[in-house]
Amino acid sequence: MDEDDLAASLTGLAGLLTGLRPLRETLIQIAELAVQAIPGAQGAGLTMLEDNRPQTVVASAEFVRAADDVQYRLGEGPCLLAVETGRTQLSGSLGGETRWPRYGPRVGRMGVHSVLSLPLLLPDRVVGVMNVYAHAKDAFGPHAVRTGELFAQPVAVSVHNAQVLAQSQRLVSQLQEALTSRAVIDQALGVIMSRTGSGPEEAFERLRTMSQTRHLKVAQLSRVLVDEAVGRARARQATTEGLGQTTP
Repeated sequence: MDEDDLAASLTGLAGLLTGLRPLRETLIQIAELAVQAIPGAQGAGLTMLEDNRPQTVVASAEFVRAADDVQYRLGEGPCLLAVETGRTQLSGSLGGETRWPRYGPRVGRMGVHSVLSLPLLLPDRVVGVMNVYAHAKDAFGPHAVRTGELFAQPVAVSVHNAQVLAQSQRLVSQLQEALTSRAVIDQALGVIMSRTGSGPEEAFERLRTMSQTRHLKVAQLSRVLVDEAVGRARARQATTEGLGQTTP
């Protein structure tokens, strides 16, 4: 059954990036697949790293999130040591764990006694850590550790690809927003030039001064000016049409 569970998790992992899921949703699903794949696991969490510091943290269960929060708050624990060393960290008795004298007893009192922290390794760096937890003591034997390390290899690639995809999507969104903002600013400059008879440079200085006076960003003010101009144009059109209908 362990081999079947691992195979099913690997199959699920392979299909995760075929859709455009948000990064957080993808990471949660990977954590859930880890629980399915690793014998003895009752919960799992994934931590993404940026500048070697935990950034995006997700969990398959609330007790996992609570246990992870403790180590990030205290600045010690198996995840942080896995990042530092690039090696798997294992404990079957967290309450008496001497490596983490503040973290271990606290999560032990929460009823979490076993942890398996697996670094997610690319050839040149650690991209994250997969933390696997169990309430029982000594829940992860050699087979569970080996299975976890085998599963962590494709997880590292999947997590990295998911992060790259999310970054690409953010970049596209930012570029689209920038292009939209530029178009609106150009329209606002046209409005100012038509109203004042000024040239492009003078119109931009007027726009910049107005943005400072109104405490609005240039793009936000441009949208306001364009909307106001459209509103005035529609009002004039409605007035003209109304006069046309009443003329004998």
